[in-house]
Amino acid sequence: MTDKEKIISEKQLRKKTIISFSVFIVMIAFAIFGWKWLHKQPQENEAPRPLRKALNYNEGLFGKFFSNNHLAKTFPLSAAVKHVRVNGDEGMSADFDASTWKLKVAKTPGDTLFVTLDEIKALPKTEIVFDFKCIEGWSQVTHWGGVKFSDFAQKYGLNEQTKMNYVGLITPDKGYYVGIDMPAIMHPQTLLCYEMNGKPLPMNQGYPLRLIIPVKYGIKHLKRIGSIFFSNERPPDYWYERGYDYYAGL
Repeated sequence: MTDKEKIISEKQLRKKTIISFSVFIVMIAFAIFGWKWLHKQPQENEAPRPLRKALNYNEGLFGKFFSNNHLAKTFPLSAAVKHVRVNGDEGMSADFDASTWKLKVAKTPGDTLFVTLDEIKALPKTEIVFDFKCIEGWSQVTHWGGVKFSDFAQKYGLNEQTKMNYVGLITPDKGYYVGIDMPAIMHPQTLLCYEMNGKPLPMNQGYPLRLIIPVKYGIKHLKRIGSIFFSNERPPDYWYERGYDYYAGL
């Protein structure tokens, strides 16, 4: 390399370095400005309105492509962890009396079903081993057993109800509640779950019955289901009211 070529190369390197550094500074400034602007916007369900609109748009977009053919990846039983992580105790009141529990299913005003755990267990059992994903960023391969929600709906004549847009689930103490789109609750991998690792659910995992819905993040897997209802409007949702995504799909 000649001295002239070396000088030109050094000038080009210096110029590119200055440009790159300038672009970096502009991007940092833009990010700070954008962050401050976003947090000055009006709130909608505990999230800045532009962010909430983006989340709602994503829900509509992904909902159009959702299909029963979209299955969560499953694993061999040997891959399931023995000690399943417990995350959150909202709705898990200490004074819960399991001996009086029955699942309350509101079909229509004035028409409510009360279903025992034994009646649920009498339906065909389905097991699944999948990667349970938490919105906080962790995941575990876990083993669950129960009844497909779609089988439960067929058994108890919920055909008209499942034509609606949403289902709501609430814990017995009403401390935790979720709203789920009907295609997801009727997905073939969605379970009314009463077993974990081949044994009855522990109390801290939602005994006697919880939701397992592999196409959603963990915030939708409601523990200890007390009641179920159906609606064409979005039911209340615990974490949506605290700024999270309503759809929470994977």
